[in-house]
Amino acid sequence: MQTSPFRRNTIWLSAAILTAFSPMPAHAEPSSGAADDIVTIRASTDEPTKQGLPRFHGISGSSAGAQKLSLHKVRIPPGGSAKAHVHKGYETAVYLIKGRVETRYGVGLKKSTINESGDFLYIPADVPHQPFNLSETEWAEAIVARTDPNEQESVEPYQVKQGDSAQ
Repeated sequence: MQTSPFRRNTIWLSAAILTAFSPMPAHAEPSSGAADDIVTIRASTDEPTKQGLPRFHGISGSSAGAQKLSLHKVRIPPGGSAKAHVHKGYETAVYLIKGRVETRYGVGLKKSTINESGDFLYIPADVPHQPFNLSETEWAEAIVARTDPNEQESVEPYQVKQGDSAQ
């Protein structure tokens, strides 16, 4: 399915935080508790998500004391995909660092867009979506920001209903 340049740059999902990570485990610094402290997160290991993708934990309420946003790095394995899902009540912004990803979205996941490295994407709150890595040999990587400091708490699985099957 061909998409307009406007639509191509508005939707996608799953994936990401800062680019080069140190070999140290994830941790925050400094932690003096002052409201005006800058917090640095160094993440070197991934963790599973409700969407079924590996995520490098970055900025969130629990890691940095963020109150209105989260920022993570997400990877999609070769030929892999996230589970279909929605972020209830929260917007998502994505920057695709590496790869080509098809995202099926909307009611029944009937709409589709394909994005490439360098694309910025916006996913409105409550829009069902499911990204697919189009490469069979390379990982796709993205930086993902949400207006949800608890990031995973608003993730809900999305089931395509009978009669609403995708493409």
